Parts: sequence; structure tokens; C-alpha cells
Amino acid sequence: MIHAGNQPYRGNYMKRLVTITLVVASLWAANPVQAAESYDNCTGFIDSLPATIGTQGTWCLRKNLSTGMASGHAIEITTNNVTIDCNDFKIGGLAAGPSSATNGIRAFTRQNITVRNCSIRGFYRGILLSGTNSSGHLIENNRLDNNLQTAIEVAGENSLIQNNQVIDTGGNPDTVPWGIYSDGADVLNNSISGVFAVVDNEDVYGIQSFGTGITISGNRVRGLVPTGTTGQARGISSGAEAARISDNHAVVSPSATGVGIAGGSGSFCTGNTVAGFSTAFQNCDAADGSNLSN
Repeated sequence: MIHAGNQPYRGNYMKRLVTITLVVASLWAANPVQAAESYDNCTGFIDSLPATIGTQGTWCLRKNLSTGMASGHAIEITTNNVTIDCNDFKIGGLAAGPSSATNGIRAFTRQNITVRNCSIRGFYRGILLSGTNSSGHLIENNRLDNNLQTAIEVAGENSLIQNNQVIDTGGNPDTVPWGIYSDGADVLNNSISGVFAVVDNEDVYGIQSFGTGITISGNRVRGLVPTGTTGQARGISSGAEAARISDNHAVVSPSATGVGIAGGSGSFCTGNTVAGFSTAFQNCDAADGSNLSN
């Protein structure tokens, strides 16, 4: 008990109390309690699969979701101006097995679709945004693993694929596997690790892109595994005209037949590093001495 007349005791007590409070505050700052995710900007929630999004706005996950469906689309977007924000939760399709034809998130002939903060695994294509007049898409900060044919496929001008982690893409017996496939989108600062074929003499692609005047920069590609005697490893293969291909790093180990970085007509190649490919650079019409290979 604190007595008002005992001033020295009270002073010491208060000093100790202040010290304890400061220590607790310091510990909390160093190891903050994980705050609950904010859903204030969510138009609605995706709580089960399959789901169809036909209303514009931001649609959020608030738990992990999975499906065993073997065809169709886990999440299909049927309108423009939609954001899928998974809040770091998972969309899983592994239960359908290696013959699955299901897409994780799909939009056809839509504009301004954003997919962010998603963990997407086990689908034929993890993210598929395609079709005539498809444009203005943003794919960022996602983790895609164990997808069977393509982790990310985006068609549309003025689109951007950035800051995604793509792991262990492959396993479908019917087609060439791609980590990222882009037609018209800039591809920036993505990590692609593990693209493998299962059909004999099959090529594998870390990144393949098309379009005009796009930028492919700051990407890391490794773990490409072609098959047979004629299958080739292709780190970054661009058919884009006048593309800027810069500051990428592509490695195949063990060494393999294939091309580390291939540009399209009039491509600018600068600051790239390549290792292990039989051909380091190809069709870089405007290149400087900053590209390195071994």
C-alpha cells in the first residue's frame, strides 16, 4: 500500500513504475503483437471456391481456401476494375492432382484487374488474364508455387507484373512450362526459381514476353530443367520489339543448351548477367559492355 505521507517511498515507487513502463514499451516495439489485417477497403469477401466476381471493387480473402475441382476457374472475374487482395492467405488447388486443368484466378477480356498478396498453388495456371482488349492489369507481391503449366500469364498493354515469387512450375504433360508469360506487360523484380518439364525433349522458360516497348528488368531466373537431348533452357526470351532488358540475372545449373537472354527486334540489353547457357545473349540489337556471362 502507498501512503501519502511516505514521500521517499512513493518517489521510489513511481521511478520503478516509470522504468517498468519504458521497458515494456521497448519490448513491444521490438516484438510487436501481430495486428489484425484491416479489411476496411474491402467491397466484399471470398469465403469459398469456386467464386465469381461480377462487382467492381476490392475483394478480399480472410482465410485460406482450397478446391479439388479439376477444371474451370477457382476465382473468375467477369467485370472490369476489380482487385483481388488475398491478405497473404492461400488459394490452393493441389487436391486436383497433376492433370488439373483449373486456373487459379482468371479474367477474360477485362481491364484494370489487380491481384496482390496471394499465395496460389497447384493450378494449371496460377493467374490468367487474357483476351482481346485486355489491359491495365497489375500483378504484384504474390507467391505462386507448384503450378502445372504457367504461374502468371498476362496479356494486355499498360500492364505490370512485379515483385512476385514463382517457385517450381511444371508437371503438366501436354505443354511447355513457363514461369511468367507476358504479352504487353512490363516484368519487374520477380524471382523465378524452378521451371521443369516432364515430357521428353521439352523446352522450359523462366520468362517469355511479347509486345512493343516493354521493360523486363531486375528479375532473377534459376532452376530451369529441360528434358531429353533437345530440350532447351530459356532464361528470359523476349519477342518484344524495342524492349529494354536490363539488370536481370539468369542461371542454369548444371549447364544446359539454351539461351540466357534473348531479345526481339531492336531490343536494348544492358547490365544483365548470365551463367550456364550454351548461348548467353541473342538478338540484343543495342547492347553495351555491361552484359556479363560465364
